Amino acid sequence: MTDKTLTPPPHTEPVVFTRDQLDWLPWLEPMAEAALTPRHVTALVDAPRAKSDYFRLLVRDPDILEARTRTDKDIFYNTQAGAPRAERELAAAATSRLNGCIYCASVHARHAAVYSKRVDDVEKLLGQGVSADLDQRWNAIVAASVALTAIPIDFGPEHIERLRKAGLDDLAADAVAGRAGDADEVVSLGARHSSGAFLSS
Repeated sequence: MTDKTLTPPPHTEPVVFTRDQLDWLPWLEPMAEAALTPRHVTALVDAPRAKSDYFRLLVRDPDILEARTRTDKDIFYNTQAGAPRAERELAAAATSRLNGCIYCASVHARHAAVYSKRVDDVEKLLGQGVSADLDQRWNAIVAASVALTAIPIDFGPEHIERLRKAGLDDLAADAVAGRAGDADEVVSLGARHSSGAFLSS
């Protein structure tokens, strides 16, 4: 791993939760694109990620990045069973709203709004926080995500029962639980910024 820390260039850091697309600046030196070996490229899973500072930082440990990426893709994109994509994104957005990661919240809230078509409810989550009243099903998903994020051991049978009563089966509840806690890594690896203004989504 690198021991070279970076001082980000002057930038405007967002201070409110948004669905807008934000940039990200690393605090540690990402690998140079030219230095990527075939092993690194394989670990990226998607070759275009070689252009991303974020993924070129994570690929310094290719085994962990590849496992993380394949797990992440399976949880978000494999919807053969379990919760719909919108609700997986909702769980991750609620997690990010709770832990304060504006960057991750922007990504997951944007996807939750696109896949659910419930823009107003997603905006309510971002604006009011995890106590926002969305509806029975979404409230259950947010509550489960909050429990898993705040103190994971507090997540218990009552959360599963609430998810079931809201219409989620066990596979869907498992998919929701898998999303809570996904966003923490961005908080510790770099700074989000808006390049003076939020980029359009």
